[in-house]
Formats: sequence, structure tokens, C-alpha cells
Amino acid sequence: MKGNGRNRNDGRQERGSSGGDRRGASSDRGSFGSDRRGASSDRGGFGDRRGASSDRGGFGDRRGVGSDKGGFGDRRGASSDRAGFGDRRGVGSDRNGQVDRSGAGQSGSNGRHERSPGESRPGESRQQAHRGKPGAGSGKGSSQAGLLKPGRIKGEWMEIRLPDTLAGAPLPRILPHLPLAPKLISKLSQSRGLLLQGPNLRLQLFPRERRDFESDWMELNVLYEDEFTLVINKPAGYEVHPSEKGQRRTLAHAVAAYYEMSGQDVRIRHIHRIDKDTTGPVLYAKNEFAHYQFDKAMREKKIERVYLALAEGVLEKKQGTINKPIGQDRHHSTKRRVSETGDPAVTHYEVVERFADHTLVRLQLETGRTHQIRVHMAAIGHPLAGDGLYGGKRTVMSRQALHGERLIWSHPWTGDKQQVQAPLPEDFNQALKRLRGGK
Repeated sequence: MKGNGRNRNDGRQERGSSGGDRRGASSDRGSFGSDRRGASSDRGGFGDRRGASSDRGGFGDRRGVGSDKGGFGDRRGASSDRAGFGDRRGVGSDRNGQVDRSGAGQSGSNGRHERSPGESRPGESRQQAHRGKPGAGSGKGSSQAGLLKPGRIKGEWMEIRLPDTLAGAPLPRILPHLPLAPKLISKLSQSRGLLLQGPNLRLQLFPRERRDFESDWMELNVLYEDEFTLVINKPAGYEVHPSEKGQRRTLAHAVAAYYEMSGQDVRIRHIHRIDKDTTGPVLYAKNEFAHYQFDKAMREKKIERVYLALAEGVLEKKQGTINKPIGQDRHHSTKRRVSETGDPAVTHYEVVERFADHTLVRLQLETGRTHQIRVHMAAIGHPLAGDGLYGGKRTVMSRQALHGERLIWSHPWTGDKQQVQAPLPEDFNQALKRLRGGK
């Protein structure tokens, strides 16, 4: 399992496979500071880690991917050639990086101690202690006014030093300044996981949990990780979680192995899914608080997913919106179709590059229906290359040509925008090279 260093010239080190239950590679998890580092945009995928095609951006100024560069207004992005949907200042060129986590998998002390910002765990470099600060990959913060800042994490607890305005105040006056749902507050109170001790508020947000999937080790591309969040770049050929009883070797089993290897007693909580043969980022919550926040954000359509797809035929319109409800196909249990009685489904697309008989498009989901992009593109007469289920031919790719390029979400506590970008997998890159050579 690999992750990239913060600087582009950092070396990459491979973790060994897990060897038993390693609890607490270091017992304390450090504190949150203002230094925010996100996922590096030049991470490779499984095995051969070659970068994505020259364009990785969203809508806006796009350099290096064909001649179609029309945008959707002023959209400043991660850097000038990586604009996202809307005003998203993201993974800046001077703050890229999920820090290379060498040394994970080493057994640390079972005791818990406090770790200051920047202090390294045994077996990791000083840079590694900074990985995954809140707001990584973000620009201008969006924290809610009056919200208490996240405190220092000591083992299972977060300890917040109350400001003078709240020091000595009763708990009911303090609670509105926390981003905790009433249900979670009630649960913490009943289990004595919410304690007011003088000027300090202690929250048991990181209890040890029993992993709910068996571990199946495989090499993982970790795009981002902090105390609340894990983002994995899923390869083709793996389901996000089991679809039938007894199934093994899904991404859930691989994440369980990653948690075991890195000494994290955490349940597997995926927030969204992508199809078995679709590649790209998958978001995980590492505790109950983050799970609630991310689920709420999904319901409110505040987690943005941007995809690249290779469609058959040449799309004439530069950009457009497909608004067609999707329901289950009555004659095929795993297939979906456009249906007037289906659930609302909206997909926005923009042409990135045109070929002789294919079109590279960038898409943003407004809803998250099963097979949504595949169904919508087939419905307008442009099925995805390689997607035999929905009418695509397998002449340039042996699977559906669909890749999750970018994931944008808000930090569960601070609300700061965070994002990761996943490079194109090798088979997608090779298909584009063949098509460009045939122009």
C-alpha cells in the first residue's frame, strides 16, 4: 500500500503486508493545525503508477486535452490548468501531497500518549507526522462561525481547550458550538464520552472498534487520510463491498487489511460506491461522527464527484445536462434503464476531446443512481466504450471507459473544502493514445 510524499521529489516506500493485530502504531494521533496538505495529483494507481493524461481539471481553462477548452464561467481550481466545477481552490502546486507513510505496519506501543503537531511516531519521518491535516487540498476555509476548533487528539479522545468566552459555562451552552448531531451527543453523554473538565471539553470520538470485514491484503493507492477520512483510489475489477454472502477480495476487505497493518481499530464505512469496473476515489469515514457528517453531505448533494468517460460516437454539443429518471430493468436484475417511474437522475457533461468516432467527456453527478452515467450516455445514443451491458463495443477498452477523476468534500468538523484527484489508469491512457494516433 502506497501513498505519495508531500513534495514531488519525495521517494515512495512500499509497506509490507500486515502481520497480526497491531494496535496503536503510535497511540496518540496528534493535533490539528493550520498546515493543510492534500492528496498529490500525480499519484499512480495499482502497480505501474503512471500519471494521468495531460488534462486533469474540471470545467474551465484546460491545457493539454484537445482543443475544446470552453468553461462554465470563472472557475479557479487546484492550479491554473486543473480547474474544478465552480470556484474551487484546491490542491495548490505548493501544497500537494499525501505524505509517504513508510513505517506503517510497525508495532508501536500499546500505551497512549499525547503527540504535539509535527512530532513523529516511531518509525516515521517528521514529514509523515503532518499528513492529513484538516483542510488538505483546500483553499479558503469555510468553517462555520462560532464553531469550536478541533482540539488535540489523545488516543480515543479529542480534548478542546475552551475559549475564555465559554470557560466555566455549563454544557448546554457549549454544545451549540460543536458540529455534533443531537443523536451523537446523546450517545456520548450516556457512555460518558462527553466530559467537561474545567476549561477542557473531552469527546470520545475515536473509540477502538472491531473491524467488520476480514483482511485481504492488496496494494492500495491511498489518495488522502486523516483522523476522520480515508480516500482510496479503487482499481478496476474490485467491488466496493460484497454483493453476496461469503464474498471476499473486495475493496472493503483490502481497507480492513490496511487498517490492521497501520494499527487502526476502525470499522469499514464507505460513503459512496462506484461500479466494479469503474476506477477512481472512494470515500470512507473513520468514525461515527464523520460517518454522520458525510452521509448528511451526500443527502444534501454537497459531495461532488467528477468523472472522465470515453463515449462512442461524436457528441455535437459542447456541453449539456441529461435529466432522465432511472429505474431497474424488469428483465435484467443488475441492469438499469431510463424510466418515467424511476428515480430522478441528473448528469452534467462537457466535451473534453473529440476523436474520429469517440468523444472524451467530463461529467458531474447531481444525483447518484446506480449506473447513472452509463445509463444516461446510452440513452442519448453515446454508450461508453467497452460497456457491453449498455451497448458499448469493446474495440478500444475491455471494460466501461469510466474513471472517477476528482472527489470534492468538506471536512466533517471544520467544513473546509477538501479534494483529491486520481490519475487515469493505464488501460484508459492507452486507449486515448490509440485514438489520438488515429486522428
